[in-house]
Amino acid sequence: MDILFVLAPVAGICTGLAAGYVLHRSVAAKRVGDADALAKRIVEEARKEAQAQKKEILLEGQDDLFNQKRELENEFKEREREAKSRERKLEEMTGRLEEKLEKATEKERDILQTEKQLARKERELAESEEFLQARLQEEERRLSQIADLTPEEAKERLFADIEAKTRHEAARMIRQIETQAHESSDRKAKEILCNVIQRYAGDYVNEQTVTAVTLPSEDMKGRIIGREGRNIRALEAATGVDLIIDDTPETVILSAYSPLRRQVAKMALERLIQDGRIHPARIEDIVQKCEQEMDAKVREVGEQATFDAGVHGIHPEVVRLLGQLRYRTSFTQNVLQHSLEVSALCGMMAAELGMDVKKAKRAGLLHDIGKAVDHEVEGPHALIGADLAKKYNENQEIIHAVAAHHEDQRPSTALAVLVQAGDSISGARPGARKELLENYVKRLEDLEGIATSFDGVSKAYAIQAGREIRVMVNSENVDDDATYMLCKDIAGKIEKDLTYPGQIRVTVIRERRAVGFAK
Repeated sequence: MDILFVLAPVAGICTGLAAGYVLHRSVAAKRVGDADALAKRIVEEARKEAQAQKKEILLEGQDDLFNQKRELENEFKEREREAKSRERKLEEMTGRLEEKLEKATEKERDILQTEKQLARKERELAESEEFLQARLQEEERRLSQIADLTPEEAKERLFADIEAKTRHEAARMIRQIETQAHESSDRKAKEILCNVIQRYAGDYVNEQTVTAVTLPSEDMKGRIIGREGRNIRALEAATGVDLIIDDTPETVILSAYSPLRRQVAKMALERLIQDGRIHPARIEDIVQKCEQEMDAKVREVGEQATFDAGVHGIHPEVVRLLGQLRYRTSFTQNVLQHSLEVSALCGMMAAELGMDVKKAKRAGLLHDIGKAVDHEVEGPHALIGADLAKKYNENQEIIHAVAAHHEDQRPSTALAVLVQAGDSISGARPGARKELLENYVKRLEDLEGIATSFDGVSKAYAIQAGREIRVMVNSENVDDDATYMLCKDIAGKIEKDLTYPGQIRVTVIRERRAVGFAK
C-alpha cells in the first residue's frame, strides 16, 4: 500500500509529463507547421515581389533603352543636318572659289596679254630708236655733204627740226588722249550730277535786307517815335536796326544787314505794339526777352538742321552756329538752306561714287560754318570755318574740305572736291542767287578781255550768262594744234584771274574760208 501510495503520485507525474510532452510536441509541430507555412508564404511573396521588381527593372531598362535610342536618333539627325549644312557651305565655297579662280585666270590672261603688248611695244620702240639713230646719222652725213656744214652745226639744225615736228606730234597726241579722257569723264560726271540734281529739288526764297512790320493804325507811328523821338532812338540803340517811318500807310520798315538783329527788332516791335506800353524802359526789357528767345530758337533751328541732314555728334556750339546761319544770306540765298542742300547733294554724290555718305553729308553741312562769325573774325569764311571745325574736334578730312571749298587751300582729297561740286551746284542753279547788274556786266567784260589778250584771237563773246566764252581765232596765224593749246591757256588764265560760281566753258573756233569767182 505504501508502495502504491508512493507510486501513484509518480505515475501521475509521469502521466502529466507524458501529456505535457505530447502537448509540447503537438504545439511545437503546430508552430513548425505554422512557421513552414509562414516561410512558404514569405518565400512566395518574396518570389512574387522579386518577379514584380524584375518586371519593373526590365520595363525601366526598356524605357532607358528607348530614351537612349531616341536621343541617339535625334543626335544622329542633328549631326546629319549639320553635315548637310556644312556640305552646302562647302559647295557654296567651292563655287565661289571656282568663280575667283576663273576671275584670277582671266586676270592672269589679261596680264599676260598686256605683258606681250608691252614687250611688243618695247621692241617697236627699240626698233624705232635704232631707225631714228640711223636716220640721224644719215641726215648728218647728207647735211654735211650738201650744206657744207660742220657736224655740230648740222646736228643743231637737225635737232631743231626734229623738236618742232615732235612738239607738233606731241600736241596732237595730247589732244587725242585728253579728248577721250574728257569725253569719258564728262559723260560719267554728267550722269552723276544729273541723277543728284533730279533727286534733290529745293525751293529758293530770296532774302532781303529790310523787313516790313504792319501797324494796326497810323496813330501807332507817333507812339513808336515817342516824345522827341526817344522811343525810336531807344529801339534802334537796343536792337542795332534802323527804323524807317515814312509815308507808307500803316507800315514800318526795319533795315539792317544782319537778319538776326532784324528778326529780334521785329519780334520786339510786334510785342510792343500788341502790349501798347511803349517807353524806353519797356523797350529795353522786351528786346532783352526777345534776344533770349531768339538764342533758344537759334539752337532749336540748329538741332533741327542736324536732324534733317542726318548728321549727329556735332558739338553744341557748332549747332548754335548752324542755327545762326538761318539768319545769314549770301547773294540773297539763305545760308542754312544752302548748307542743307550741299549736305544732301554731297551725300547723294558720295553714294554714287562709293564714298563715305555720312562723312560727305557732315562736310557739306559744315562747309559754310565760318559765315556765322565772319563779321566778327577777319579772313575768308572758308578758313574761319576750318578753324572752328578744328577747335571743336572735327575730323581732319572735314577740316580740309571746309578750308578748300573756295580754293583757299588746294583740294587734296576726294571729299574736298565733292564739297566744291555740291557748293557749285547749289549756288549756280537758276534762281538760287541774285547778282547785281554791275557786277554781272563787269564779270562778262573781264572774261572777254582775258580771251582777247592772247595773240591770234580776233573776237571773243561771253554767252550763256557768262558760263561760256566763244573765241574766234585767225586761221592764218593759228593752226589746229595751236588752237588746242590756246584753249588750255585761256582756261588757265580765267581760273587764275577770275572768281565765278560753277565752271566756264571755253570754246575756240578756227575756220578757213576759200572765196572764188566764176566769170
